Amino acid sequence: MATLLYRLGRGALRRRRLVVALWLVVLVGAGLAAATLRGPTASNFTMPGTESQRALDLLAEQFPAASGATGTIAVKAPGDGQLGTPQGQAVVQELVQQAGTLPGVVGAVNPLQVGAVSPDGRYALVQVQFATGADEVTDDQKAAYEEVGAAAKAQGWQVAPGGEVLGGEPEIGSTEALGVVVAAIVLIITFGSLVAAGMTMLNALIGVGAGMAGLFALSGVVELTSTAPILALMLGLAVGIDYSLFITSRHRQNLLDGLPPDEAVGRAVGTAGSAVVFAGATVVIALAGLAVVDIPFLTVMGLAAAGTVTVAVLVAITLAPALLGFAGRRVLPRRLRTAGADETAATGNESADAPTAEANAATEDQSRFGFRWARFVTRFRVPVILVGLLGLGLLALPTPDMRLALPDASTAAVGSPARVSNDLITEGFGAGFTGRLAVVVAGDSPQATSAAVPQVTALLQRTENVLAVAPAQLSPDGRTALLGVVPKTGPTDEATETLVHDIRDSVGGIRDADVLLTGVTAIGIDVSEKLSDALPVYLLLVVGLSVLLLMLVFRSLLVPVKAALGFLLTVAATFGITVAVFQQGHLADLVGLDTPGPLISFLPILLIGILFGLAMDYEVFLVSRMREDFVHGETARQATISGMGHGARVVTAAALIMISVFGGFVFLDDPVIKSMGFALAIGVAIDAFVVRMTIVPAVMSLLGDRAWWLPRWLNRALPNVDIEGEGLREHLTEATPTRV
Repeated sequence: MATLLYRLGRGALRRRRLVVALWLVVLVGAGLAAATLRGPTASNFTMPGTESQRALDLLAEQFPAASGATGTIAVKAPGDGQLGTPQGQAVVQELVQQAGTLPGVVGAVNPLQVGAVSPDGRYALVQVQFATGADEVTDDQKAAYEEVGAAAKAQGWQVAPGGEVLGGEPEIGSTEALGVVVAAIVLIITFGSLVAAGMTMLNALIGVGAGMAGLFALSGVVELTSTAPILALMLGLAVGIDYSLFITSRHRQNLLDGLPPDEAVGRAVGTAGSAVVFAGATVVIALAGLAVVDIPFLTVMGLAAAGTVTVAVLVAITLAPALLGFAGRRVLPRRLRTAGADETAATGNESADAPTAEANAATEDQSRFGFRWARFVTRFRVPVILVGLLGLGLLALPTPDMRLALPDASTAAVGSPARVSNDLITEGFGAGFTGRLAVVVAGDSPQATSAAVPQVTALLQRTENVLAVAPAQLSPDGRTALLGVVPKTGPTDEATETLVHDIRDSVGGIRDADVLLTGVTAIGIDVSEKLSDALPVYLLLVVGLSVLLLMLVFRSLLVPVKAALGFLLTVAATFGITVAVFQQGHLADLVGLDTPGPLISFLPILLIGILFGLAMDYEVFLVSRMREDFVHGETARQATISGMGHGARVVTAAALIMISVFGGFVFLDDPVIKSMGFALAIGVAIDAFVVRMTIVPAVMSLLGDRAWWLPRWLNRALPNVDIEGEGLREHLTEATPTRV
């Protein structure tokens, strides 16, 4: 693979104008396709095969009027008992009439007629039924719905429209750009060259632009959840910068070693590019592997992010070499660029085999901290390992308490319409009214349904934690009935989850009719439980994949096992910190979180898939250099120090860039995106600085030569992927005496 990438890199540099033109065509074409073919994103999370989803499908088929999205308008009068006065009733009646005539609304229910009024006569709930599902409600319809009740507000009443129709796509703004700015600063400090930093950032932005445009172009035919583009953006941007950073860093080192630009970039793509392709492939495989969980919205999210990562890899191994060709020696700091030019003029040989004194000095300066740190870690390897394991173990302590749920309005941003409505409902009626359940009773005949409804109602009323059961609504043909159930607790409360199971158990014995429980709360519980069940299977798949892939790369048994165990430590510690902050509320103010709650259901699985790829990225970059030096005669300890010394600066920069990009999303108001950005930033920090740059070299030093042991029969059976570029070294040795 290294030889193939070497030829690709040299070819891209020599035909750089064509390569740049082709990428511009791709970018413009994808942008036009996105502008013309883009479809809406979905804010709901469906789960085919679950009881709640079967109930929704049944309603859509037999009771269409009740299958559309619902809204709840919370109303609060200026004083107690005011809803019972003629003036108060007139205000409510006018509000109901206005809501019922909104575009897209089929009807609104007067709370005074159905008893949806608080005991103190101050709060009321107006139920609004939309003709279509929440994702089909247009922005204009949402805007009109949010503006309802202007006349009542003018009279001192509080009117807060809410419900499932207010879900939408999180907005990307200037706060996320802070992460990109920090990443740019890190690049400038790392490279000491505005040209190198700007070119690396340009590569990433072009890759993200093309990937996101392609994703939005496909959104017209594929249903995307509102979080899928955000995940694709943050991951594509982070890996795009990192991958270009790796190749540019190796190219600069090759230039300092006296190689001409085309040879320098060819070898950079052949060596560092091999690690980039492998790292990108692991991320793509892990994200695409989400399909095995068999959850449609999660599969789409994984494939969307995998697509942007694929584009980032292609940009790094094709566009980056082309731009490096345009930049020439300007990718070097000015002092090294001048020194190199003077040396060339003096010797008349730009491709001299021996590195210049200036290059040696620069290399030593760049690697000084890495070498010192590696010597310290290998010298005190046992205490370092024990302290690292103890620290990560302490961070992981909250992990067993992790609770998963889909987001609800109680954790929405303070001041948002959904949050205002939720708080007003909770204030007047209790948390249970924000997460009402729906029971669908479907019989073969109207008589069967009518006979089953009283039995179901009685069972529901006797179930613990049920506050109220609304009268049944019958479909036009009388074969389907819909009953509303109000829990005493909120949608994400553990008691509500228990109630869902209790209801299903209690109505399971009803004969002559199908009784199904659904509603937004029930759907969220079903999704969370299926994801929790799939988590161990997916984790086993990822760990097994990491062992196999690293065995191919490093021709070793112990190195892959060590890498997999390190990955598990990273995941456990990351889960623990995220639970402590977002669920338990510790230090929540630092991330702008006002209401702690359960973690979003798909966060653990996504986090495992993404961190797996990034962990393998750093593992390959550091350990491949250790193996390269070991197979060329250095002792195991010296090879470990050398690998760390040469790779620490670049891995540190790459990790800081990842942390900056992911951390920029923590400033979003949306708690789902906030938690994703936080968990990814923390996970990268732990894996890069604690696991890969501390525990890994300590363990490698402790293992010594045994780290590289592989049975002969297994060595013969495994294909040689040549990540370290040994085949490229032999190819170049045969072609020219110049060393790699």
